[in-house]
Amino acid sequence: MEIEHLPGFEVYERSVVDHERVTYGLAYREADRARYLIVLGNAEATASFSGAPYKNALLCPLIAANAVALRERLPWLNPTPLGLCTSAGFGDRLGVATPGHVRAAERYPDIAPIFAQQSVRENARTGRTPQQVLDDAMWGLFQMGWRAPWGADADHLKTPADANTFIDAGYTFFTVDPGAHVDNTAHTAPEEVVHAKFIALPWDMLDDTPDAVLKRYARQTFAVGDFTLALEPETLERAAAKYGRAIAHTAQMYRHIVRRMNSRPFDLEVSVDETDTPTSPEEHLFIALELRRLGVQWVSLAPRFVGRFEKGVDYIGDLSTFTETFARHAAIARNLGPYKLSLHSGSDKFSIYPIAARLTRGLVHLKTAGTSYLEALRTVAHVAPVFFREILTFAIGRYATDRATYHVSAHLENVPAPESLTDAALPDLLNQFDARQVLHVTFGSVLDAYRAPLMALLDEYAADYEALLDRHFQRHLASFGTGVKELSH
Repeated sequence: MEIEHLPGFEVYERSVVDHERVTYGLAYREADRARYLIVLGNAEATASFSGAPYKNALLCPLIAANAVALRERLPWLNPTPLGLCTSAGFGDRLGVATPGHVRAAERYPDIAPIFAQQSVRENARTGRTPQQVLDDAMWGLFQMGWRAPWGADADHLKTPADANTFIDAGYTFFTVDPGAHVDNTAHTAPEEVVHAKFIALPWDMLDDTPDAVLKRYARQTFAVGDFTLALEPETLERAAAKYGRAIAHTAQMYRHIVRRMNSRPFDLEVSVDETDTPTSPEEHLFIALELRRLGVQWVSLAPRFVGRFEKGVDYIGDLSTFTETFARHAAIARNLGPYKLSLHSGSDKFSIYPIAARLTRGLVHLKTAGTSYLEALRTVAHVAPVFFREILTFAIGRYATDRATYHVSAHLENVPAPESLTDAALPDLLNQFDARQVLHVTFGSVLDAYRAPLMALLDEYAADYEALLDRHFQRHLASFGTGVKELSH
């Protein structure tokens, strides 16, 4: 009662918890438009936190030290490995989307959520650190009273140095991206060129020899569920030439993470999705066989699927071809692991969700990121149309530069002129293919130019943003889990 009726504060009721004779809660103070941790208990309990006395409680800012102290007191606020259960990653580039993510995740309790997820590239563009990303997610979980297991994904790690700051921050899921070591030219190079590439692989790093790999796999057939895959010598050499260095790098990254984690459990994902050429089922088979031989343990793998998984829009490609090849990928994952197939750039791929859910039989991880940022811009379009037009105009000017590191195909001439649209039409612009991609990939530049007013507006209209995220992510999760019709909040 004392903490829920603290004068001058609006307490988030779902955050209030009594644990080991101490009461904790999260509250919002309109006077400075900031959230605070409230701790009510004895001197020993409050000594772990940095704050100022207020009435009968301790008023604590949401700083990293207080996040650490709260995780020590409330263990369910620590991320954990999630293993092989169906899972979904909720990337949050702004640090304020977690309450909306939680609302959607609560409706699908059979889908394990990863609420802290950010790549090195995204952190560089948003100016955030791995610790800030994890702490922001944790405060959002605390606000919403989340108690179930959740994960924290260090996304698209390319070097051991990339991994270290995430490990130190307490992440439990590591996505290794060896895409820079994939030789895409081997996909179509002449056979003699492929053979030369095969012979030149770093065999010492692979603990192998050309003769040994040929003896082990050449002309072998592998039964994977309803399918039989054959590794003919040319197919085998091409797969090795294309992915051999990536496999060696993945093994190196895995061993580094194992050493740095120092017996702490974690989940590993291997991602070769951001490459120029699709991963064939035979290549997927080779990758899995070799990772297993090298002692790598992983829970999910993201091949480069056929078709186009572009940012912020639905799948582009022939669905029958996708279904045919995806069935083989899913069979490999079930039979050589089991491990999950991971859908990277998975936001808004509504046409393939039922296919992926059915064929993986629950061994699937959905990874989303920029779609939550786009829902923030939809919020802006609803409540501040003049500001939204300014952001869109700025994004149009930045698109040619900012698109360089993304797989997108939007054309600026297809984006409606901001001044040509009525205020009521602006939110629907977030459903238009070209405008959606332009806004998606320019997030870093927009934050550099408009961070303060954007964050202030999302704070003022937090309930609106939360509701939009809830509705949006229900669409993402519906194919993968069994929803709960009614929730009591």
